[in-house]
Amino acid sequence: MKLKQIFGLIIVFFMGLVFGSNYFGVSTSQHQDSTEVLENTGISNSNNRNIAPVKVVSSIEELTINLFENAAPSVAYITTKGVKRDYWSRTAYEVESGSGSGFVWDKQGHIVTNYHVVKEGEIYEVTLGDQSVWDAKLIGYEPRKDLAVLKIEAPSDQLKPIPVGSSFDLKVGQSVYAIGNPFGLDQTLTTGVISALGREIESLARIPIRDVIQTDAAINPGNSGGPLLDSSGRLVGVNTAIYSPSGASAGIGFSIPVDIVNWVIPDLVEYGEVRRPVLGVELVHGQYVQRWEMQGAMVLSVSPESGAEDAGLIPLQQSTTGKITYGDLIIGVQDRAIKDNNDLILALENYEPGDTVSLKLIRADEEMMQDVILGSSF
Repeated sequence: MKLKQIFGLIIVFFMGLVFGSNYFGVSTSQHQDSTEVLENTGISNSNNRNIAPVKVVSSIEELTINLFENAAPSVAYITTKGVKRDYWSRTAYEVESGSGSGFVWDKQGHIVTNYHVVKEGEIYEVTLGDQSVWDAKLIGYEPRKDLAVLKIEAPSDQLKPIPVGSSFDLKVGQSVYAIGNPFGLDQTLTTGVISALGREIESLARIPIRDVIQTDAAINPGNSGGPLLDSSGRLVGVNTAIYSPSGASAGIGFSIPVDIVNWVIPDLVEYGEVRRPVLGVELVHGQYVQRWEMQGAMVLSVSPESGAEDAGLIPLQQSTTGKITYGDLIIGVQDRAIKDNNDLILALENYEPGDTVSLKLIRADEEMMQDVILGSSF
């Protein structure tokens, strides 16, 4: 063998020793670090795999995590109980009749939920996000909107009212988040989007609830009464029903819009029932009015024997061929401009049942004034 070849082999040998020791040193160090972590958790053994490094959490995940952590203390678990008596001894005992979800409305201890969650109960318990359990009293309900209010005597520092948003400006495709207690599993989060607006479902009073929000966020039994939130963590709806042949979530859930909730709940808190002046009309969802490039509150239907019927207000009509004839578009109440449905609701809050108001209308492209006697919602 030539001298040059021998010298080259010696160099290669020593380089292998140097790089090999560095490689095994790093590997040994990494293995020791992983082993130390596993030993700290108390689950170390020879078969454990090395722990993979934590990856950076995306901004969407951070938003969802923060939203849940902020909203969860406002969400409540509601248990309803009935009272039965033994046939022979006549001894009374409590039996659970149902459960559902709800949320903290204010610092006075008012808890909002669905009417169908509490309607079969005689005794009510509310479990707050901190797992404290409180006896509750039913103080008001509105079957026509499937809403009810309970009250607990919890200290105000344990009550975190949920932030309230709006629903008149929601858009299809907007992200939403549902928090509730499906199947009794508390503090559960599901996510989805608004699938449709302006849906109609039937209330327990057999009266349609219009302008309902449809979502694909999973809503299962036990979610009823829980909040539907937007990406800012604001209440935009109250989860109330699902469409499902099996009884579990099939990707079609319905929520009562927060604008209706914000209209009903203050009356339930104060009176135990809804007491508001009404025109006697149902309105077209604001999104459709905007799509038609109009501003105002359009009449969808007119209630029989109402002030609106007496005044001759005209509802939206659709022919068998699908052609739409617009209803009266309310653009003013007295001297107040009306740009959308919410404006009309707020304007009517300044009056009492029996008052006469002057409406500014657009009918068949002509502007006109019409007096209407307000009816009562109770």
